This record gives sequence, structure tokens and C-alpha cells, in this order.
Amino acid sequence: MELSFAPDVVFPHLGIVIRHLPRGFDVFGFTVYFYGVTMALGMLCGLLTAQVLMRRDGEKADVMFDFAVWGVIFGLIGARAYYVVFSWDSYKNGLLNVFNLREGGLAVFGAVLGGALAMLLFTRRRRLSFFYLADYAACGLLVGQIIGRWGNIFNAEAFGGYTDGFLAMQLRRAIVPPGMISPGLTEDMLVHPVLYAGEAYISVHPTFLYEGLWNLALLLFLLFWRRHKIFTGEIMFLYFIGEGSGRFWIEGLRTDQLLIPVAQIPVSQALSAVFIALGLFGLWRGRSERNKRGNV
Repeated sequence: MELSFAPDVVFPHLGIVIRHLPRGFDVFGFTVYFYGVTMALGMLCGLLTAQVLMRRDGEKADVMFDFAVWGVIFGLIGARAYYVVFSWDSYKNGLLNVFNLREGGLAVFGAVLGGALAMLLFTRRRRLSFFYLADYAACGLLVGQIIGRWGNIFNAEAFGGYTDGFLAMQLRRAIVPPGMISPGLTEDMLVHPVLYAGEAYISVHPTFLYEGLWNLALLLFLLFWRRHKIFTGEIMFLYFIGEGSGRFWIEGLRTDQLLIPVAQIPVSQALSAVFIALGLFGLWRGRSERNKRGNV
């Protein structure tokens, strides 16, 4: 692709060119970042999705709205805590930065774990079935993830190593946060230089896009499978398997992996494996118990 100017983002094989990638907009002198806007929009759409599904099943959807207050608070705390714990070297000398969410630093798995804890406490308080509510929340969570992932492009983050594949994304290096460029990625960029109007670019895997497309496919599958589930909690366990499988291979591509100290293993890959194991065990247990009841 020949360009006479230097855009911020190019998808060369898709013919998509983004001349300027804004990070946010000002409201009365206060900057509102698109990263936060996409997070908020994802939460809202996820909540509405779960409520619509409950109403279609003839359930009282107000309970999901009541839970949302708990879920958002615990989810944000979990997402931030997960990121800070596994990026501690970046915060140990400036603890106040832990509370600065405006520059990003939220982890999806942390939000899932925080939301799960909130749901456990909420359902016990309301004397509801955790698995009953989790089946609806799983679909809503996927909608939130699909929308929220687009916040990464505004921050020029959450991408993988070098590629020139069909979905390859080229980022003007000047807009990429320094921590996103690993030594290996830099070497690849030098071996495969990309220039537009004299500006240097890196050609990378848009892992945020991969994850968004994967989660969209998973959401469509779960919406279809809802009509065929045979026990409460089945949709949640399928979410664990699908989300864990997708995140495991996508995380392996990323240049900004959070690592388990000492072991130096990507924490999201380790947790993905746990999610897959829990999902498979839950499916086996749920279907086995259902079959036993059916044979009585």
C-alpha cells in the first residue's frame, strides 16, 4: 500500500487507514479517554444483554440490575488488582499510581474473578442459585468483552509480535507506548521495515481484534446452545472452556504479557488452563448428575 502521508494505523490487506487515532475528548477542560468510554459502554451493553435474555426466559430481570452494582465495583477492583500485582515493579515506587485508572492497566481475567466473587456474595445474600445467575451473566460478560476490547486500539496497545498476515496491523511507532515494544519485536521490525512518508511502523498481530472476533463467535455459540442446555450452570462452564481456549493461544502472541514471578510463565495462559479444566470438570459433573437423575 502506497501512502503519501503518515497515518497512525494501517490494516494494509484490508485497505483500512486511520489517519489520526484520538485518545479521548475534552469536556469542560476534563479529558475523557476512549479507553474508559469503551469499558463503560461494554458494561452497559453486557448488563442489557443479560436482562434481555432473562426477560425472554420469563425471569425477573431486575435481579441482574441489582447485581450490576456489585459486579461493576468488584470487577473493577479485580481487574486493577490483577494488573498491579503482576506489574508490581511499575508501581512499587509510586503507590498512588495504583489508583490512576485513566492510563489503562485493567486485566480481563481480574474482572472475571472479581465479578465471580461479587456474584457469589450477592447470590448468597439473596438466596439465589449462583449457577442460575452465572448462565445469564456469561453472555452479558462476552458482550462487554467484545466492546471493551476496542479500547485497546485507542491506546495503541494489546498487540502481538511481527506478522504480515491478512489481518496484520501497522502502527506508527511514535504512538506506541514504550513498554509494548519488546526486544524481539524490535528486531522483527528492523528485519521487516515498514515506512510511510518517512515514518517508521511496526507490523503486528492485532490481538485485541483476534480476541474480539473469538468472543463474538463464542457468544453466538452460547446463544444458540442456550436452547439445548440440560443443567443450570452449563452456559457458564462452556464460557470457561471457550474463553480459556481463545485466551490461551492469543496470550501467547502478545508482547505485553503479565508473568508469574520466578516461573516467568504468562499468568493469563496459566489461568486459561485452569478455566478450561474447571469448565470440562463442570460439564462432566453436571451431565453425569443429570443422567443419574434421569435413570432413577
